[in-house]
Amino acid sequence: MANNRAEIQELTLEEVMGDRFGRYSKYIIQERALPDIRDGLKPVQRRILFSMFTEGNTQDKAFRKSAKTVGNVIGNYHPHGDTSVYDAMVRMSQDWKMKTPLIDMHGNNGSMDGDPPAAMRYTEARLSKIANELLQDIDKETVELVLNFDDTTHEPTVLPARYPNLLVNGATGISAGYATDIPPHNLEEVVDAAIYLIAHPNASLDKLMDFVKGPDFPTGGIIQGIKGLRSAYKTGKGKIVVRSKTEIESMRGGKEQIVITEIPYEVNKATMVRKIDEIRLSKKIEGIADVRDETDRNGLRIVIELKKDTPAQGILTYLLKNTDMQVTYNFNMIAIDGRSPQQVGLKQILKAYLAHKKEVIIRRTQFLLNKATKREHIVQGLIKAVSILDKVIKVIRGSKNKSDAKDNLVKEFSFTLAQAEAIVSLQLYRLTNTDITQLQKEADELEAQIKDYHAILNDEKALHALMRKELREVKKAYAKERITVIEDEIEELKVEKEVLVAEEDVVVSVTKEGYLKRTSLRSYGASNAEEIGLRDGDYPLFTEKHSTLEHIVIFTSKGNVINRPIHEIPEFKWKDIGEHLSQSIPLEPEEKVIAVYGMKDFTEEERFVFITKDGYIKQTLASEYAPKRTYRSRSATGIKLKSKTDECLAVYKITDDKDLDVFLVTHLGFGLRYALPEVSTVGAGAIGVKSINLKKDDYVVNGIIFNPSEGHKSVMLVTHRGSVKKMNVTAIDAISRAKRGLLVLRELKNKPHRVSLVIDVNEEETEWTVVTDKGTKAVIIPKNYAYSDRYNNGSFVLDEDTDGIPVEHYTKMMVQIED
Repeated sequence: MANNRAEIQELTLEEVMGDRFGRYSKYIIQERALPDIRDGLKPVQRRILFSMFTEGNTQDKAFRKSAKTVGNVIGNYHPHGDTSVYDAMVRMSQDWKMKTPLIDMHGNNGSMDGDPPAAMRYTEARLSKIANELLQDIDKETVELVLNFDDTTHEPTVLPARYPNLLVNGATGISAGYATDIPPHNLEEVVDAAIYLIAHPNASLDKLMDFVKGPDFPTGGIIQGIKGLRSAYKTGKGKIVVRSKTEIESMRGGKEQIVITEIPYEVNKATMVRKIDEIRLSKKIEGIADVRDETDRNGLRIVIELKKDTPAQGILTYLLKNTDMQVTYNFNMIAIDGRSPQQVGLKQILKAYLAHKKEVIIRRTQFLLNKATKREHIVQGLIKAVSILDKVIKVIRGSKNKSDAKDNLVKEFSFTLAQAEAIVSLQLYRLTNTDITQLQKEADELEAQIKDYHAILNDEKALHALMRKELREVKKAYAKERITVIEDEIEELKVEKEVLVAEEDVVVSVTKEGYLKRTSLRSYGASNAEEIGLRDGDYPLFTEKHSTLEHIVIFTSKGNVINRPIHEIPEFKWKDIGEHLSQSIPLEPEEKVIAVYGMKDFTEEERFVFITKDGYIKQTLASEYAPKRTYRSRSATGIKLKSKTDECLAVYKITDDKDLDVFLVTHLGFGLRYALPEVSTVGAGAIGVKSINLKKDDYVVNGIIFNPSEGHKSVMLVTHRGSVKKMNVTAIDAISRAKRGLLVLRELKNKPHRVSLVIDVNEEETEWTVVTDKGTKAVIIPKNYAYSDRYNNGSFVLDEDTDGIPVEHYTKMMVQIED
């Protein structure tokens, strides 16, 4: 049955929710979370201060229980939970959060360590001296008063505020759709800027920033980033860096310690100290011996004691980067201006404050003018009455009562009702000669005051002069020196490896199949070098001793390069296989490791030479292969391959190419030698230039880089039929890049030899193992072979039909460990 009651409305859920949430949002924005641009206070703060002021709980009186103040605020002005009121009250008393605390509190009001305050029944509070400057003249109709929540009393919508409190004490708050973060500033600087703006209303932001250098946090610290400051003061949004103030002190025994005396604003000191100590315990960096909080009544002091020979500056840089010793502060200056939230800059805040101060002075002056005018009128009536005292007394004595006496005085002597009231209420002792003189003196003073009040109301210059005078009085009484230091640029925190990594020599090994590991010298020394852990068919490509502060770069057949800081390579015993590259870096199918180099630094003095199967070659600076941001999870481009069938065959590290030659050998048996300077230096993503002019179906088997001035250079050629030939490359004439080259094998009509392997022989006594596609192995000892000319096909060590075609070669790798 339909309900037709008139008081019931049918509304959609969307209408109800939208309307109710809209009302709620407007309430919490205007009446709870955001400060007013004029006095810099949120409603709860304003109500606390006003309640304490009206109750006489001021700086010149005794302290009063906080619970009493909280009760008064809840009962009269702020019908919310006592916790929210007490928390706001406590914050206004904390000198590490408020630049000028508005409440003095006896007892435990919390700490920088995040300790909670004592319950309100234990603490006592009163207004601070500077809080009186916010409330002064509130009884002179300077601000609008409105009825409280239950219409039993009145409360102010804003305080008179004799200084720009929003900038001086800052504000933080979160409401529906808005959040505000306004940092505290130095009172003297803010007042100077306001005074300047009175005389120069069109002042530029840069000029105002000559006065307001930046935030002045109660906890001090160092601000970096003048660009962020300027952006914040212009638009209301900006970012700066705030870091702790530190010193490095020397100790006995060659040790040092880092001493922190100031920390960033609103950083929890205990949490910060705990984080530093966790870094010490977890040994994320070496060198921290102890962390102590030595803060006492004399000030903040945190000591980080370092071990002997520890780089103090490096440790400090790491801690600044990885703890709250340095934080980013984001300006988001939003305040209620004209009963709506606005993103405001420095000039807008100062202009809004000055407009408010101007209105306060005008309203106060008008109030005082009205009061003085009324009093002057009364005093003139009393003076007149005294001059005709006998007649006045006669009229009063002849009157029936007080009301009749007033009427008769008005009728007989033309007094006004107000004057007549004052005359009949006059006490007889006021008729002495002294008091008559005082009345005349008071009349003269009132006349002068009225004249001054009219000047303030009618002359803008006089009004501005008074505004400046009052601001200077506040500055003189409460100015303090700036404690936060401002630096123009944000210093980049670059942590040196020496700080992060304990330096140690280790043995690093990388295999052809992509297994890598590092082994301590102790483990390596206790093992047989030949007992390296390997999978079947795998062999070591790189085995060298390096420091944990160094890198290795791994080049693959697909032209990719993988960076690995040695300290990040997983540690295994020498007999263990190690970790495969694919566990952290995606590898393509059939992608193999072809070259590995240890790197101390990625400088422009060193270069890499790349040789590809399709006949391309290039040089690239080693600096191009420094670790990128994503080096842990992906490989970078070493050389760009022109086709899908192309592959990178060899990579050589050189320091200078002027004395070096290139020697390339193709599958069809062509060899080409030319000077390496003919190969240009290009970027990591380049293909390079043509290295050799290939016949159809021919390809490069391998290439070597050598210095012809150093004498004989040996190369071993292995053909697909299993023949091995040793050549002296220096005996081959140098031609030029991209030519066809000379035949290095004798061409046979039947079953001609084709080159399968080109082995760069560095030491005559080295043993090389050749592996075929059928898994057969043959050992080649280069010193047992004589040099052959270009027309010799060498001697057989394998049979193509029974043993298979040679596909790989490797040598034993030994690491020399010095004592």
